[in-house]
Amino acid sequence: TLFPYTTLFRSEVMAASREAIMTALFALVSGSASFVTASRRLQLWDTVPSASKPAIFMYERGDEYKGAERYLPPTVTMNVDLFIYIDAGKDQSIAPITVLNPLVDAVDTALKPGNNGRQTLGGLVSHCYIDGKIMKDPGDIDGDGVAVIPVKILATA
Repeated sequence: TLFPYTTLFRSEVMAASREAIMTALFALVSGSASFVTASRRLQLWDTVPSASKPAIFMYERGDEYKGAERYLPPTVTMNVDLFIYIDAGKDQSIAPITVLNPLVDAVDTALKPGNNGRQTLGGLVSHCYIDGKIMKDPGDIDGDGVAVIPVKILATA
């Protein structure tokens, strides 16, 4: 073919179901660190008991379609937030961020690109990556910390 890159993001990705994609993402991130609790059902941080932390929750924010008007399979951008909760306790000699940062790093590492330069969730999507600002509240006041990691997934429908 004259233009080998035109199919790079469309034809090499098998159209997978949302559930298969989200199951793969959840397995990847929930296994990235020693989370006591991991769920795809978001809970408020103050309802998660200290003994159940560190915890990770996955929240699907919605999908955006592009490209269908060009008679091509649309590109679907799926938006996910990963919530990490910690209990750093009230010990003033421990900076809670030292508990939170390694968990964020573990998720970041899990989402790093593979040998092909992209994280594909085992070939289910063309890209999966952290996109945007990671919000952190380490829990300096009360010991309850949270990080919210925004993730984008690019797939074809």
